[in-house]
Amino acid sequence: MNLPAAPLSSDLAAPLAAIDMGSNSFRLEIAHMPRGQYKRLEYLKETVRLGAGLDADGMLTEAAMQRGLDCLQRFAQRLGGFPAERVRAVATQTLREARNRNAFLQRAKDVLGYPIEVISGREEARLIFAGVARMQPSTLPRLVIDIGGRSTEMILGKGRKPLTAESFQVGSVSLSLRFFPDGKFTAEAFRAAQVAAGAELEEALTLFKPAMWQEALGSSGTVGAVAQILAASGITDGRITQAGLRWCMEQALAAGSMDKLKLPGLKEDRRAVVGGGLCILYTLLSQFGIDELLPAKGALRQGVIFDLIERLEAESAAALGLSSLDMRDASVAALQRRFSVDLAQAARVQSIADVMYKQLCSRAPRERQRELNWAAALHEIGMMVSHHDHHRHSAYLLAHVDAAGFSQDQLKRLGDLALGQRGGLRKLDGLLEDESLLWQLLSLRLALIKCHARSGAVDPQALRLSRQGRRVVVTLAKGWAGAHPRTHFLLQEETAAWARSGMLELTLA
Repeated sequence: MNLPAAPLSSDLAAPLAAIDMGSNSFRLEIAHMPRGQYKRLEYLKETVRLGAGLDADGMLTEAAMQRGLDCLQRFAQRLGGFPAERVRAVATQTLREARNRNAFLQRAKDVLGYPIEVISGREEARLIFAGVARMQPSTLPRLVIDIGGRSTEMILGKGRKPLTAESFQVGSVSLSLRFFPDGKFTAEAFRAAQVAAGAELEEALTLFKPAMWQEALGSSGTVGAVAQILAASGITDGRITQAGLRWCMEQALAAGSMDKLKLPGLKEDRRAVVGGGLCILYTLLSQFGIDELLPAKGALRQGVIFDLIERLEAESAAALGLSSLDMRDASVAALQRRFSVDLAQAARVQSIADVMYKQLCSRAPRERQRELNWAAALHEIGMMVSHHDHHRHSAYLLAHVDAAGFSQDQLKRLGDLALGQRGGLRKLDGLLEDESLLWQLLSLRLALIKCHARSGAVDPQALRLSRQGRRVVVTLAKGWAGAHPRTHFLLQEETAAWARSGMLELTLA
């Protein structure tokens, strides 16, 4: 289908891959956009049931993890040879919840061969809308719903712009496990499941009331599965209505159990979660005044690919000296406004940190350079809470804020940089074994010392850095130390702080 888009270079039009590690299924989509047209090259889907593997303590079982690893190994075989910058893997609600997610993610990264991002619920919702808006363009205000295995996303938007996006912790897997644990269908279980879903979704009633949208679309697995049942059974043409959902539930009650449920269009991999999915859908349609829910063409995986394209376009624009189109830059600017950041000081620190990092790591990946720039731009957002220990407030805010375009792990990294911007280094014990974080942090700390006066132009050539292994020499311009005794004192304190940490040797020359 034709999609309005800026012209792409031949490199930008090369294939890209998105991996959606959902609570019920893992999906791999490979596509490209020659001449602005979205073309799917390959699509793989496996039912993993990762969300069903969370135990009562919020820990992923070994069996569930192994199912996920086996699937990712097969995906990795298909992706062999794909450049890392053209692959993006995202994980959703189950890995947002799992207490042992880091252990699983390390194993998953080793198997897949690419980084895996755990994204927030709102970021998941934004990417879902991006996929739907690009694959199924419209100028009408619309409500988009995506029922996953352990969460449901709702997005109100117009054109390509999401206006309100929220995520709720109720999904087809979690609801089915709770109310249909033995696979039995009863009227009491259906009623109880609908009450539970309604309680979780009730706070969304004012955000997504019918007066705000003119069409309602449903994305991804649950909606697609129910639409296929209704169409194959001749109940509707695929549109989901309250009457159609009641018919489905009547068939389930007549069958008595999921094993005996025989419906045209019901795929085997959906049988175990169809009860919970029907209850969430019926609750949504009845509570939000939805006459009919239409299956959407786009989903999270397409949104991830479109977002990846925008990042690559932003990189190309930056190389040409043009303004960036990366959503993350817009999010950083919005956070600066929201927390009343001193923009002049942030710009000073950013420019000096950038120069210093390039001196330390001339061949560092562009993404690491950008992380440092974002951390410098936001290192003082904690000032809005309190001037005292503002670095700790900044770290907390960055690690917990919703920021479009960022994964939870990347925001945590920015938070770690904010935490380490001043004071002792013991609070980052273990983290600085990651050399890329070590050099980012040293650059940020030295830039803050250089800019501590918070005024005037700052000469980036006054301090020059060179390093050999973990020995760093700071060369001061002739006469500079005498002209700036306070800054020189702070630099001496900095050399002592790193000496105590044992992580590197910092020397003034």
